[in-house]
Amino acid sequence: MRILLYTGKGGVGKTSVSAASALRCAELGYRTVVLSTDSAHSLGDSFNTRIGNELVELTPNLWGQEIDLLHQMDKYWGRVQEYLNALFAWRGMDSLVAEETSVLPGMEELASLMQITHLAESGVYDAIVIDAAPTGSTLQLLSFPDIARWYIEKIMPFERRTLQIARPIMSRMSDFPLPDDDIFESVEELVDVLERTSLLLSDSNISSMRLVINPEKMVIKEAQRAYAYLNLYGYAVDSIVCNRVFPQELQEDYFNGWIEAQQRNLALVEEAFHPLPIFRIPFFEEEVLGQEMLQRMAATIFGTDPVRGGSGDPTQIYYQGEPQKIYARNGHYILSIALPLVEKDEVNLHRSVVDELIVRIGNWKRNIALPIGLARLEIDGAKYEGDRLNILFRKEEFDSEDAAESIQTSPWAQLKARLQGESVA
Repeated sequence: MRILLYTGKGGVGKTSVSAASALRCAELGYRTVVLSTDSAHSLGDSFNTRIGNELVELTPNLWGQEIDLLHQMDKYWGRVQEYLNALFAWRGMDSLVAEETSVLPGMEELASLMQITHLAESGVYDAIVIDAAPTGSTLQLLSFPDIARWYIEKIMPFERRTLQIARPIMSRMSDFPLPDDDIFESVEELVDVLERTSLLLSDSNISSMRLVINPEKMVIKEAQRAYAYLNLYGYAVDSIVCNRVFPQELQEDYFNGWIEAQQRNLALVEEAFHPLPIFRIPFFEEEVLGQEMLQRMAATIFGTDPVRGGSGDPTQIYYQGEPQKIYARNGHYILSIALPLVEKDEVNLHRSVVDELIVRIGNWKRNIALPIGLARLEIDGAKYEGDRLNILFRKEEFDSEDAAESIQTSPWAQLKARLQGESVA
């Protein structure tokens, strides 16, 4: 089974690319489902047909679904949200504001992504194609289970026992709403589904992330940031799809400036995403709507021309490896970049005024967008190890006393102290 997730800045054409990929998969005989997890659904428009919250057959071997965010939220977050609503209302917050506040940022899109787990575990489909929310930033939240699992195993048992003791006392002293056991069970179920979703999407043999861009500088910069975060969180990007490239035969004077700008930006794309394969889609003379135009787009992306590297099969893994990765070692965070066959003294590093690192080797240049966590750290040197350039960022000192004080004065710590007759500063 293969999962293909397309993401990118809003308006670059990722829905069309997703639909074209799914259609080609179905034509090759794969049982395929294409999902839209974007709140602004346009998947049905691409196929010129109505697609709703339930799976609908679009062509032989192809089903589509535009996920209902409210339904998914209620399914995975509803019970917890009810408790948070009651808690905020107890604090005097307006009920409508409380309902909005109780939804974590990105939770709607995250709940939609969990539909992938249900479909993948059903065993019914060979390929799942996802038209994801812009930039794929929601995927960052899939690192949440790593922390939440620790909370469930280490802290939650204590909290549940504490509440069992505290509930009779608190109910006589205050009308403060305390969570029931089903709240904890809902959180545990949510984390379990998130873990399974994260494992699916981070398995490079199953899932491939593909960034859809236009040859425009702002779009490329946004894609660079998304690429950096996808690498940081361990999601494999196997290709870049560059949409709406002006054809070379376009000679109108009006477009000369645009064509020149695109050529400069296409060079930037090569610098920013090397060594990933980059598939170019021309700016078609008509809008990409309906199966005929989607088939034409698919042929452009996945054609069998050996020069372009296409195989005709969207489920192919177009690149395997780690062009860049980030990890911690010996008091440093290390940004490791694949640079084979390069001598150490050929490499020059330059830090831009924004969150970018520029690596220059002779006439070759690469722009790397840094995650926020690295952008604020000082570079402490670079080493060439094997076929990778490792750039060292000095870790900030962590004040353990401040952290301990923060933990000791948390609401649950205060409640525990009161029950035990202790004082809390």
